Amino acid sequence: MSKFGILLAVMVGSVALLTAQENEQFSVTTLNVDGLPQKILVIKVNPDGPGDAGSARIGKYLLKKDNDLLFLQEDFNFHGVMLPFLEDDYKNDEWTGDVGLDGQKIDYLHLQHHRFGCDGLMAFWKNDLTVTPAQRTAWKQNFGKFSHAMDEMVTKGFRRYEVTLRSGARIVVYNMHMDASDDYDVNISNDTKDKEARMAQWMQLKDDILAQLDNRPIIVLGDMNSLYKRDDVKRQFIDAIGETGRATVHDVFIELERKGSYPEYDAVAQLPDEDMEAYDGERLDKILYINPTGGMGIQPVSFNIDTEGYMYDGKPLGDHYPVSAVFHVMTRTVGIDAPSTEGSQLSEEHIYSLGGMERNHKLPKGIYIKKNGAKTEKHIVK
Repeated sequence: MSKFGILLAVMVGSVALLTAQENEQFSVTTLNVDGLPQKILVIKVNPDGPGDAGSARIGKYLLKKDNDLLFLQEDFNFHGVMLPFLEDDYKNDEWTGDVGLDGQKIDYLHLQHHRFGCDGLMAFWKNDLTVTPAQRTAWKQNFGKFSHAMDEMVTKGFRRYEVTLRSGARIVVYNMHMDASDDYDVNISNDTKDKEARMAQWMQLKDDILAQLDNRPIIVLGDMNSLYKRDDVKRQFIDAIGETGRATVHDVFIELERKGSYPEYDAVAQLPDEDMEAYDGERLDKILYINPTGGMGIQPVSFNIDTEGYMYDGKPLGDHYPVSAVFHVMTRTVGIDAPSTEGSQLSEEHIYSLGGMERNHKLPKGIYIKKNGAKTEKHIVK
C-alpha cells in the first residue's frame, strides 16, 4: 500500500471513530444497597434492612434497569445474593468482604481498635465495556466508632476506575461512600465532627482527582452523605477545582433539575427530616461530572431518582433510592470558558489530529483531518 493509501486509511478510521464517539451515549447508576447484616449474633445492626429476600429483589431490579455502569455502596453481607442476577450480563469489581464475625480476628478486650477491612464498594459494567481494576483508597479521616453512624467500623473510602466505552472513548469514574451523620446527632446539633470528617474526605478526593487529571472526563458518584445546604462542597470542591483552570465540575441534579442553582450553604442549618433523607429535592447520593480543559467532554442528557420503581409491597427496597444519569460524549475539546453545548450543535468545521484529538488552537506543522459537515479531507500545515 502506498503512503497516501496508508494515510487515507488512518484518516477514514479516525473519522469513523470520531463519528461513533460523537453519537455515543452511556448510562450510570449509583445505589446504596443497604447491605449491612440485620444482626450480628444477638446484636441488632440493621433490623429494617432488605436481608436476603430484599437483596435478591435489588439484584432483579438492577438487571431490569439495564444500565451500562452500576456503582454500589454498602455491598456487604448480601453480595452473593445479588451477584447471580447480574453475572451473565455484567463483569464486576473485587468484593472486599462482609461485616461479620466469621473469619475475623477480633480482640474483644479492645473493640475500640477493631475495623472491618471491607469498604462495601462495588462496580458492575456491561460485558462490551472495558474497565481497569479499581484503585482502592481509604479515607484518611473518619469519625464515630460506637456512635455517630459508626463510620470507623468499616474501611470507607473511594475506588477509581478507568473505563473504555464502546466507541473507544475513555472516561474515569470515582465511586465512594463518605461519613454519615445520625439523625439524632443532627437534631441536637452534635454533628460538627461528622461534617469535619466529610469535608476532609472531599479534600482528599479533590487532591486525588487533580493529581491524576488528564484529558479524560471524570464522573464522581456515590453515597456522599452530603447536602449543599449543610456541607460546603460547592466552594471547597466544585469551585476549587474550577479555579485551577484545569477542569470544570458540575452536579447533574443541579444542572438538569435546578437549572444550575445550588442551595446556599449555611454552616448552622437545621434541615428537616424529609423523604429518604432528601432536602429540597437533593439527595445524599450524587452524580457529578468533570470536564478537563483541553480534553474530551461529556454532557448529561437525563437524570432520574427512581422513587417509584424501587418498591416492593408498598415499601422501598432499601434506605436509598437509585440515582441515574445518561451522558452524551462530546468530541470537541473543552475550554475553561467554553459555552454549554446543551440544545445546540457543534460548529461546522473541526480539525483533528491523526490520533483523533480535536485541535482548536494554533496548529504546528503536520498532517490533520478536517471535517466540515459530511465532508472530510486532509489538512496540511507546512
